[in-house]
Amino acid sequence: MKGRLLAGVLLCGLALSACGGPASGGGNETAADALNRGLAAHAAGKLDEAVAAYFTTLSKDPKNQFAYYNLGEIAQRQSRFVAAESYYRLALDLDPKMESALFNLAIVRTNAGATADAVALYKQVIAVNANNAAAHFNLGLLYRQLGQTADAQTELATAQRLDPKLVAPSPSASPARQVTPSPTR
Repeated sequence: MKGRLLAGVLLCGLALSACGGPASGGGNETAADALNRGLAAHAAGKLDEAVAAYFTTLSKDPKNQFAYYNLGEIAQRQSRFVAAESYYRLALDLDPKMESALFNLAIVRTNAGATADAVALYKQVIAVNANNAAAHFNLGLLYRQLGQTADAQTELATAQRLDPKLVAPSPSASPARQVTPSPTR
């Protein structure tokens, strides 16, 4: 299944990049150039251009986890959660410790009602970066939802210690927001 999805994504990307025109970046554009073009369009809110650029990136570098991640972020922003999850998982297949993909996938799984998956994903985020206040905060909210009060208090206290703006929330508090586009590192 994963192979078919990857093949479908790459075929779409090749089709988009074959369309030509200024958005395709030309024949000499590198994967890094296409990714940077996508990031610029993404930041400017030109999501269709960003998607085309990310697919161009993948046509030149099928193992570019940042292109997959950013496609996931756009899909998540557009409430296309199944697509977002697929892109985040493709990014994580390439880099299992990609903190932003783990974090956003946890949000997607929370919204899908898969609380146990989300808890596991937030724990993975914290394993990658123990100082991720938003992950501790969201994990604390999930623990509270599950009735695990002591664990919830511990996570929420850790979040507040790491980021004093994250105060112990009321039971109806909203989770921290998704991570934005990921540049190359």
